[in-house]
Amino acid sequence: MLPSDIGGLVAAGFPRVSPDGSQVAFVVTRVDADANRYRGQVWIAPVDGSRPAEPFTSGEHADGNPAWSPDGRRLAFTSQRGTDDTKKVTLHVAPVGSGGETVMLATFSEAVTHLSWSPDGRHLAFTTRVRDADYDVDDPKKRPPRRVTRFFSRLDNEGWTFDRPNHVFVVRSDGSGQPIDMTPGEFQFSAPAWGPDSRTLAFSGATHDTWDLDLAVDLFTTVLGDGDPVPLTKQTGSYGYPAWSALGGAVAMLGHDESRNMPQNPRLGIVDLASGQHRWVGTSLDRGFAPYGDTQPPIWADGALLVTVEDRGNEHLFRVAADGGSDPELLVGGDRCINHFHYAGGTLAFSASTVDRPSEVFVVRDGEERRLSFVTDGFVERAAPRPAARFTATSTGGVEVDAWVLTPPGYDPSRRYPALLNVHGGPFTQYGNRFFDEAQLQASAGFVVLLSNPRGSSGREATWAQAISGPKHTYAPGAGWGSVDYDDVMAVVDEALRRFPFIDPDRLGVLGGSYGGFMTSWIVGHTNRFKAACSERAVNNLASEDWTSDIATAFRFDFGGMWFDEPDEYRRMSPITYVRDVETPLLIIHSEDDLRCPIEQAEQMFVALRLLGKDVEFYRFPAEGHELSRSGSPVHRIQRAELILDFFTKHLSP
Repeated sequence: MLPSDIGGLVAAGFPRVSPDGSQVAFVVTRVDADANRYRGQVWIAPVDGSRPAEPFTSGEHADGNPAWSPDGRRLAFTSQRGTDDTKKVTLHVAPVGSGGETVMLATFSEAVTHLSWSPDGRHLAFTTRVRDADYDVDDPKKRPPRRVTRFFSRLDNEGWTFDRPNHVFVVRSDGSGQPIDMTPGEFQFSAPAWGPDSRTLAFSGATHDTWDLDLAVDLFTTVLGDGDPVPLTKQTGSYGYPAWSALGGAVAMLGHDESRNMPQNPRLGIVDLASGQHRWVGTSLDRGFAPYGDTQPPIWADGALLVTVEDRGNEHLFRVAADGGSDPELLVGGDRCINHFHYAGGTLAFSASTVDRPSEVFVVRDGEERRLSFVTDGFVERAAPRPAARFTATSTGGVEVDAWVLTPPGYDPSRRYPALLNVHGGPFTQYGNRFFDEAQLQASAGFVVLLSNPRGSSGREATWAQAISGPKHTYAPGAGWGSVDYDDVMAVVDEALRRFPFIDPDRLGVLGGSYGGFMTSWIVGHTNRFKAACSERAVNNLASEDWTSDIATAFRFDFGGMWFDEPDEYRRMSPITYVRDVETPLLIIHSEDDLRCPIEQAEQMFVALRLLGKDVEFYRFPAEGHELSRSGSPVHRIQRAELILDFFTKHLSP
């Protein structure tokens, strides 16, 4: 796989089963390198495989979010068609398998998400942002100043959010009326779910005055044409992604109690509407029930709940009894990551990725699994992604760290190859059995690639993640960042050198982004073992990160205090503190519009290293945010990949 192959990436996902279980709609996403954009196309396939999957929309627009009407005769979806402004988003309903016109229900200035039909088919609910009138002023220099009164007023890749909050809307599915804002005002809401009466909606949000201080998120309900949202929960935790039971007496959710206790594994809960009390189910499985980046509401199915779970590098689908009377049951496992799923009419559909293949759609019916989409075959044949081998390393305290190794194409085990240690972001995320274009690019360029999930990662028991909480953490004191997590990644290197003699110990490189950038900067300040390093979108100074980031003030929940209360602790855990000890050639990459780790984090490290006469290179990507490597412009993604490979090739000579 070459950097140019980023321009050919394609994946199938977001499957939605028709009410009778006979068909599946899904979304095919492609990178269009020539146009420097991403394209989405809705496809439909019969479950029984009687004919191949076929495109339902043209794919020239950003089509997505398919949702079947309750009678299975219509499909709603979002797009960017029917308007001269390519930034506008449109909402459509089209007939399936019969004649008729596609109806455009409405046009919006912001993205439309969480599209859902009412059970009677008369309405669609969804969320979109509502802009303040000041955004209508064309000249930014004439806009009035922003009055900010709370934290979390911005979001990376979104910009300012406090003056364009996310609201729940409802619109008639026949196009006869304008969308109705069900949650007007200053507060944000998300993930609407219809009750069985087709009049009541449940969703999550935060409307109390101190939501930005305690981070509590509640569930609410509202009735069409009947007043303000009514809270279901009482600011005791963080609860979201509601799903109504068939009879309407309960609402399932994902979340956890005590919102200020971070990190912790999200759990599966049920709220009894009569009493207002909630209980957790499936608690015998100490894993996260809301995989990072792939979270979706649970689905009720025959008295149980279907939910995805992170598990040591995989994302699996489990069935959890609603009464809590039995342990969670694994429905779909294997060395893969399930990113979306849906169930209706006796058919289970899911999309999943493996190490050597981007996401495809599968179905399970009558106990038989069948692959339903084949959109990645051409890319896989052309790019020839490499498989991975899993291994474990023993670290301090005798813990077992999960790791993976990828080898170059046609490698000769009798030769020596340079190796690149990758450290993931988060830290509460995980590497694992999913397609990772960066690892494939590195292996194809002649490097052995190492991936691991050190303490602090997700996918394990809660104590694994909490091992790097701060020593003064209120609930689960840990050793802090740069402690046992550093021990773990170095143990993986030691074990890889022991197991794989084809790795050259004198040609080791390390790289990572976000928390992975932190760990890269930390590593080169604590050892000269690596001959080259790339620190990307890194946290280098935890104190300034906690007053400049879009998640400013959140670190107190991880570390047990604010930077001005614990200056020595924040300084101890900051890589910039150890900058004089850096001897490794360092490549710094950062996006100029990054709000999660503002670019001043990179500037601090570059300025210090340059003044100290160290070997440092700094690349700044304009008009990109924290997600450059995953959803940045295709041109910039290709350029970034070339920079990284050229840098390590120069220093490690594969």
